[in-house]
Amino acid sequence: MDSRIEGFYKLEPRERLSAVADRAGLSAAAVDQLQNTGLDLESASDVSENVIGTLEYPLGIATNFRIDGSDRLIPMAIEETSVVAAASYAARMARETGGFETHVSGPKMIAQIQATGVSAPESAKVKILRESDDLIDLANEQDPVLVEHGGGCEEIEVRVVETPRGAMLVVHLIVDVRDAMGGNAVNTMAEALAPEIERLTRGDVSLRILSNLADRRLARATCTIPPAALESDETSLSGAAVRDRIVDAWAFAAGDPYRAATHNKGIMNGIDAVATATFNDWRAIEAGAHAYAARDGYGPLTSYEVDADENLACTIELPIQVGTVGGATRLHPVAQAAMDILDVESADELAGIFAAVGLAQNLGGLRALVSEGIQAGHMSLHAKNIATQAGAPEHLVDEIAAQLVAEEAVRQDRAEELIDEYT
Repeated sequence: MDSRIEGFYKLEPRERLSAVADRAGLSAAAVDQLQNTGLDLESASDVSENVIGTLEYPLGIATNFRIDGSDRLIPMAIEETSVVAAASYAARMARETGGFETHVSGPKMIAQIQATGVSAPESAKVKILRESDDLIDLANEQDPVLVEHGGGCEEIEVRVVETPRGAMLVVHLIVDVRDAMGGNAVNTMAEALAPEIERLTRGDVSLRILSNLADRRLARATCTIPPAALESDETSLSGAAVRDRIVDAWAFAAGDPYRAATHNKGIMNGIDAVATATFNDWRAIEAGAHAYAARDGYGPLTSYEVDADENLACTIELPIQVGTVGGATRLHPVAQAAMDILDVESADELAGIFAAVGLAQNLGGLRALVSEGIQAGHMSLHAKNIATQAGAPEHLVDEIAAQLVAEEAVRQDRAEELIDEYT
């Protein structure tokens, strides 16, 4: 499958769908799901509560991605302009040197059991560790299907945590959740072990729930960009100058949490869009990513360096907790079609794709930011939104948007004036 589709953005939406269906080998049912999007109210009520309607996002396709030697078309559901374009542009740059390479540490989640009022926490810690084999067996009795598929609780950790309410004893269950996101599995195990932890600690167990700081489930991606690929047609900057500015922008984020927050938001633009498209829990991924970024003072999740060949070396590392089985993914027909487009075989493979998209999104945003400016590409797309909101007829939207950008007056009042002039 070739993810490089020349002029993809110029095609009409149905032509784009046809091109994706052909390259991804989508079934007629999947194509129909993409054409007739959304959940009916009955299905939506199975996903959430107090449902009165549904809300749709545009579903776009990021092209040009080559990840671990395989081309991928990336479904992204997002309302923010230029995100899909930026990811596609960065992926095209990365293709010249082989695309993205990924590494995932494995699908391990953490469940936490909190015990308060423990009079001798260090002694209690030893008692728990002494019985850890039995505790692991009890945890695994809660999900024999997971164990049958090679997963299950593998390890018990015990921590004494100092808090504003005094020392608390916290037990961690390290669980291989295989191809699931794993929330239900680890929560069930924690609930089952709670009485045993109370017995061993003589304390009071309160919380028993997963942690979204999934630092046992790290996804990493790398790519290399030659300076020539970074040259900007909009400025006189050389590729080497753009490369160095990107490294300086990363260094700014590494030194200043105000910048790091926006830097990481750019990463999550891409990751959240893929999570939304596949009905994975983007809120859990966001929580874990930002907590991971704040381990030693808040900083960037990506890094940029100049390698020995003068290329831009790009990396990302963050927790990615996603699933290909269970959860809500299979409840939404469009999410199912998005998974068909991705054509992944495991949660680890999906996590690697998420990391590659996050890196591409960040790289594309930084390149624009340090060269022609972030507004150049963003405004051309934003102008179309303004023209549409102002009531421009469909056949005039592009023309009015182009005029708004040319005048540097991307405002609704000016769009309304142009509508009056053109009609």
